Amino acid sequence: MNRAEKKAQRLLQIQALLWAHPEGFTRAELARRLGVNRSTITKYLNADQLPPGVYEDEDGRLKLDRNADLMRAAFSLHEVMAIHLATRLLATRTDKQNPHAASALRKLGMALQRIDRNVSQHLLRSADVMDEEAAYRDPVYLDVLEKLTEAWSAGRKVRISYQKPDGRIADYVLAPYFIEPYAVGQTAYVIGRRELPDGREAALRTLKIERIRSAQMTHERYTIPADFDPHALLRDAWGIWYTEAEPVEVVLKFHPRVAMRVRESRWHREEAVEALPDGYLIWRARVAEPQEMMPWIRGWGADCEVLEPAGLRAKMADEARALAEVYGWMIAPPESSPSSVALGGYEKA
Repeated sequence: MNRAEKKAQRLLQIQALLWAHPEGFTRAELARRLGVNRSTITKYLNADQLPPGVYEDEDGRLKLDRNADLMRAAFSLHEVMAIHLATRLLATRTDKQNPHAASALRKLGMALQRIDRNVSQHLLRSADVMDEEAAYRDPVYLDVLEKLTEAWSAGRKVRISYQKPDGRIADYVLAPYFIEPYAVGQTAYVIGRRELPDGREAALRTLKIERIRSAQMTHERYTIPADFDPHALLRDAWGIWYTEAEPVEVVLKFHPRVAMRVRESRWHREEAVEALPDGYLIWRARVAEPQEMMPWIRGWGADCEVLEPAGLRAKMADEARALAEVYGWMIAPPESSPSSVALGGYEKA
């Protein structure tokens, strides 16, 4: 390894250290960490010529600007396609204008021009779409997302005002552990340890970011527990809801006319599918909170019947009854009228 390569490697190590320690290091501390002389660090980090993203504060501590352009990467053609698919989801399933997302897409598009101009142009177009005037602007949402991102990265708690579903505003102190997008509702959630102002009820909670009306990063630090694993936490979730209770087995019966469509996608990581001789399909999975599945089940209409659990079946039956009434049908016992049997127990009001 020549001198230039060695220096480049050292600078990458320094950037990684500064990224992991937002409080920064003195040159002497960095030298001890890297096992080199202080003069070597001084040579690499000359006060008049610091590398991109690195700055020195008033106390002489070297820190990393987390908003600076820091990363460089190389991609294969197939990795480019994976990026294209991911960014198309980002562009089409986000209903809030996010200039950071648009900027990231634009940089990716420019960086990938030499590999695949076709994909590159679509990335650039997606960035333009996200920046268009018609995009929904929500400065409060963007400010909150930025504050949560900075707090999560720096390991600092945030003071938030959260609007509950009933409209009431509650003030919390939150230690962000994870931020999770939710494509179904075109939204995002933050999972973290929530504290009430007086310190009571410190517990893990999931909060919808759109409902956070304000966020302010505090100086109080926190550490994410070593045993916190968001992937394990959400393993049995249909989307974002999780529970400490055992997951519930959900069994659905799909009509033959949608059986192929059901089998084309993997809807849950633990699902099992069984084809019946008559063309119907039995779908089953253990889900943390079956109620979260209701919008998806509704989308199949009469082509999907809930067999288990009984509580979910009862809820869908109640919804079917209410929907029938909305469209002017009234419930009648099947034996009350020959027509009611043909209509599956419903009569036109």
